Amino acid sequence: MRLSSVVQHLLVFISVLSLARVQTTATAAIFYPFGSAAGDAINPLADDGSSSVIQLSSPLLFFGRAYQQIYVNNNGHLTFKQASPAYTPYTFPARGSQDIIAGLWTDLDNRQRGVVSYQQYTSGNVLTRATQDINTYFPNLNFNAFWVFVATWDKVAYYSLTTTETSFQVVLISDGIFSFILMNYGDIAVTSHSVEAGYDTINSTHYFVIPGSNSGSSISNLKSSSNVSVSGRWAFRVD
Repeated sequence: MRLSSVVQHLLVFISVLSLARVQTTATAAIFYPFGSAAGDAINPLADDGSSSVIQLSSPLLFFGRAYQQIYVNNNGHLTFKQASPAYTPYTFPARGSQDIIAGLWTDLDNRQRGVVSYQQYTSGNVLTRATQDINTYFPNLNFNAFWVFVATWDKVAYYSLTTTETSFQVVLISDGIFSFILMNYGDIAVTSHSVEAGYDTINSTHYFVIPGSNSGSSISNLKSSSNVSVSGRWAFRVD
């Protein structure tokens, strides 16, 4: 039986819609739980704003330095000693005076669109998941996570570009000896703003720039790039 043209077009529309949902689900699958549904603390709506100081329930060892506090900055980066309003990233290696983790450091504006949130975990399914992930990517360590910190920038707009949406996540994982970072990327809008993703240390004794992440015109490729064969995910050992 031949289908009418209306029915044929309807089936095509349903197929495209289903594919979009599958892609969205696939992207969401690499993200750890986040947002109000996960009980996250929510950053203030502020241009170039930040969280208040967050006391860590377990020290994070970051390339030889142990930190007991952290700041989640609205412009896509984490700092340890003080909040950072900087909206233009410097180029790694900066050989500067601070340790920094840049999920996607650029000029973001959560006043217009999106949510910046964070939470730390010391028990539950998130630790189980982190343990499995790290043992997959870094075998032979017999790793058992007992602390996880998740910071998420969900559908945040670029400054002055209120219709854009950019989503990414930084996950810090520790067992008290080994420390790891997972960077998860969803849909990333292209931009003319300066951008940078990776990490840098005091005097740049250690640093890494995710390939292509310092070009706003190709930044959307983060969703499909990886160093652990999982599209949209980068994993680093940082103790």
